Amino acid sequence: MSTFFIVIAALAAVFNLGSGIGSMARLKVIYPLLDGVRVPRSWLVFPIGVLKAAGGLGLAAGLLGAESIGTAAAVGLVLFWVCALYTHALANFWPKETFLAGAFLALAVGTLSLDLLV
Repeated sequence: MSTFFIVIAALAAVFNLGSGIGSMARLKVIYPLLDGVRVPRSWLVFPIGVLKAAGGLGLAAGLLGAESIGTAAAVGLVLFWVCALYTHALANFWPKETFLAGAFLALAVGTLSLDLLV
């Protein structure tokens, strides 16, 4: 494992785990984003929060030696964030916070790409 891969994967793991925990804690700042793309608030804990937290934990597991779990988590996070941005595109809803979804997607793609190269 390269140092660059470890840094990118660790950042992706921490950010996704934190975002997942924030979603499961039902942070009020997230509600306008859900409303804007017409996603039910009931989805905030499951599937949204659970999937982000599971992805973060999976990346951490990959860094700790369970490489296939880390790869699967990276694939899952790429799919999750692509779907999130696609949902924004369908709703034509682009608040300033949307750049975060792009940043999360970039981290997931970077982690997956570097994982497959190593």
